[in-house]
Order: sequence, then C-alpha cells, then structure tokens
Amino acid sequence: MNSEKKVAFYTLGCKLNFSETSTIARNFTNQGFERVDFESTSDIYVINTCSVTDNADKRFKSIVKNALKQNKNAFLIAIGCYAQLKPEELAAVDGVDLVLGATEKFNVTSYINDLTKNEVGKVHSCEISDADFYVGSYAIGDRTRAFLKVQDGCDYKCTYCTIPLARGISRSDTLENVLKNAREIASKDIKEIVLTGVNIGDYGKGEFGNKKHEHTFFELVKELDKIDGIHRLRISSIEPNLLTDETITFVANSNSFVPHFHIPLQSGSDELLKKMKRRYLRKTYTDRVSQIKSEIPNACIGVDVIVGFPGETDELFLETYNYLNELDISYLHVFTYSERPNTEAAEMENVVPQNIRAKRSKMLRGLSAKKRRAFYESQLGKILTVLFENENKEGYIHGFTENYVKVKSPWNPELTNTLQTIILKEIDEDGLVRFEFLKESVIY
Repeated sequence: MNSEKKVAFYTLGCKLNFSETSTIARNFTNQGFERVDFESTSDIYVINTCSVTDNADKRFKSIVKNALKQNKNAFLIAIGCYAQLKPEELAAVDGVDLVLGATEKFNVTSYINDLTKNEVGKVHSCEISDADFYVGSYAIGDRTRAFLKVQDGCDYKCTYCTIPLARGISRSDTLENVLKNAREIASKDIKEIVLTGVNIGDYGKGEFGNKKHEHTFFELVKELDKIDGIHRLRISSIEPNLLTDETITFVANSNSFVPHFHIPLQSGSDELLKKMKRRYLRKTYTDRVSQIKSEIPNACIGVDVIVGFPGETDELFLETYNYLNELDISYLHVFTYSERPNTEAAEMENVVPQNIRAKRSKMLRGLSAKKRRAFYESQLGKILTVLFENENKEGYIHGFTENYVKVKSPWNPELTNTLQTIILKEIDEDGLVRFEFLKESVIY
C-alpha cells in the first residue's frame, strides 16, 4: 500500500537510540515504505530525540527546518526521550505533526493512516509508569559493527538525570531473544556487536515484565560468548557497582569479548557522589580499575565524568582532576553539568557559574587527550587485531583494535570490514596510530 511513500530518519543521542531507530525503520520497510537519507526528499521524517544532549530543543528545531526545506508538505514525527519528557513543547514546533511517547514509538506506523499535515502537532504519550514492556532492537550502522539493545530504563535515582522519567523502569530482553538477535547479526557478516542499554549491568531485571530475575548480566555475557560467527563483543557502558569480578575474569579469558570497558565515574569526590545519589563511592571505582588492569593489563578503560555539578567547589573539582590524573585509565567522556527540569539537582544550591563549568570541562578534556596519548604510547610495538571501517576519510581508512586504539592507513577498499593482525608503530600528528601489517596477517 505504501510502495510510493518514502520515510527518512534522524537520530540524536546514544547508541540505544540508534538501535531503536533501526528497529522502527525496519517496521516501515516491512510495510512497504522506502527508506531514504534524511537529506533527501521524503514523505515522512522521523526524528528520534534525546534529553541528555545540550540545547536539545534548538537542535530539534533546526532539524525540523532542514526536513521542511526538502519537502514543505512532509509529515513530521518526533519520538524518543525528549518527546516523552516535553511532548507539548515539541508538538508546538512549526511543522511537527505527531509526537509519540515512550510506549508508542514502536507502533509509529499505526498512527499514520493519514499523512495530511496537522495545524498543531498531535501528541500520543503515556504516563512513564506505563513503559513497563520491553521491545528488543538492534542497529546495523556501518556494516562493520552492530549495536544490540539488551536492556531499557533505569531504577536508579541519580539527582541529575531524566532518563528514568524518559524511559521508565529497568527492564530486559529475554536471554533467548538477545541470542536470536545476536545470531541474526552474525549471519550478516558483521564482525563486532556492541551491547547497549540504559543500565546494562542491571540486565535480567524485568525479563518477565516484573522484577523477577532469572538471568544476570554475567550469564548473558557467558551465553553470548558461545555464539559462532561473532568475532568481537564489546560492552558499551557499565556501572562500577554492577561490574563484577567474575565478569572481568570472564572477559579476560573469553573467546569474543574485547578488553575495553567504559565505566561511568561522574565525580572523584565522595561528597559529590553522595549528592548525585550514585550507588558507589570512589573506593569501588578504584577497585574496579585495579582489578581490570591486574587481569587484563592492555585493557582500555573509558570514564564518564560530570563537571560543574551544584556544590562542586574548586577543591572538589581538583579532587576529581587529581584522582583521574593518577588513575590508570585511557580516556574521558566529559559532560558539562546542565540543569534538567524535574530533577533534584536542578533545585540544589551553590550553583557553579557557566564560565567555571566551561573552564573545568576544558581542563578535563586536556587531561583526556594526555591519557589517550599515554595509553596509545603504551601499546606501540604490540601485536593487535584491527577491524577496518568502510569510510574513506581524506584518503585514509580507519579502524579500531580490540582495545580501542584508533589506527589509520592509506585508503584500501579491500580492507573494509576485515580483521587484520598488525603491529603498532608510531603516533601520527593527528593522534592516530600508524602500523604495519604482519606478514602472516589473517583476513577474516
């Protein structure tokens, strides 16, 4: 029925959003729609929004404008976290026809029998307490890696975060379905799967639509490791209190899991961790890092950190800076704190001025560059495996080693989506690593 109709997608935010956009896009193509690029003329534009990125509303408005430039009569749909939190605000943006909340987004095709533009955007959103069912999804991005969603929602009450308000309670895919999706991805000759979720270490909770736990994250990891045809499995981001010793030991000895962990810290000050209502103190974080480094010396460890949280004095910021400077980690993702409506932190006193937040952010970004370089230097001379991506960037092909060192080589399309054994040689002026192929280099 829709053979002539075209649909285009724009995704803001995290890997989880990308995996969900892919699933929603497959629903459209299964119903006869043709998927096209967002930059081209389309009948329907779907924008998957995020509440974490700064200036979410400004970005949204400019994306809407761009879509309407392509086709002023296009039907515009907003979904995702921002659509759940601020549906009326998005519906009021000129040109938006439909806003769908957390439970409706996976049924988007059933809301579009009529593509006539609406005078004012229609909103179908739920109470977030209704978002208690699970929809599995995965995204195949650049055909070298796939993002596989295993969990959604969060039961934590961090004082700065709107995700529980936007995505609801913690719930998981069934183990059977995760394994089915993983096999499906493996059959498409994709070499790497990245496990994603809002709080993936909480995996197992809500597997049966209630709080009953049949499986744990550790069991998920063990079962995925048995699947044939997957060369690499990567854990995207896991809370320090949920990353167990048994998981670290298993990854150290597994067939497919790569030596790369991304562990949110948020602050190196116990005082601020308590104000943030994080579920650990600094000692737990230090223990996780030493456990990883003792079992997997060449592991890459990434850290999320927030600067400018209310009450972060110069002393407390320096406590975080010095802690991270001493810690054996590989890079930082630095977030400048920004107030979110309906969060506890937005009401807190001792607000840090914006210019100080920006200065601290710059300092930590500088530290991140230093850490990354030191980690890359520690890997020079090592024999590693690289998975090449399929993009020609100014005459170079890029790829990542299993422990997340980014390498470059003159463009050669035959290398795309292959795993090669290499030896790391030197760091280029752009900070990426040059290498040599080993003579007995294996192509998978």
